Amino acid sequence: MARSALVVIDMLNPYDHQDAERLTPQVEAVVEPLAKLVARARERDDVELVYVNDNYGDFSADRHEIEKRALRGRRPDLVKPILPPADCAFLPKVRHSAFFGTSLEYLLSHLEIGTVVLAGQVTEQCVLYSALDAYVRHYDLAVPSDCVACIDEELGRAAMRMMERNMSARLAPSRDFFTG
Repeated sequence: MARSALVVIDMLNPYDHQDAERLTPQVEAVVEPLAKLVARARERDDVELVYVNDNYGDFSADRHEIEKRALRGRRPDLVKPILPPADCAFLPKVRHSAFFGTSLEYLLSHLEIGTVVLAGQVTEQCVLYSALDAYVRHYDLAVPSDCVACIDEELGRAAMRMMERNMSARLAPSRDFFTG
């Protein structure tokens, strides 16, 4: 059974929203380390890879439609390197938290996950709310600091401090995850 889960949040994004111009430079910086982290997670038997992505209000959209929409968006170069592998879990979501309205809690419980590693966007919104939901469900929490992207740098830093201080999250560079 997997002991950890790498949960990749909202990286399939068409970047056609009002904050896209502020977000994309941050995403540019995290795509490469996140792609490497995903690759390392896939090599391990003790890590489950899970993608959770906003359905952008389209309740008929499945994984493939969400992927296509992101690839047809303004920044396919930010999507292609981190497309979810065909054999990993993919859960559409409707609100900020990866837990809200999804089967993530059931999946993690079924797989006997103890540690949830959160990566993706947006640090001060979906990542933070997912971290809080993981924490209140008694999961150990970790966030690779170079694999989360924020819209507002000040709020992003505050969210990281909150996760570390209030939720006992382990914050470290992605190179420190899933090695050895």
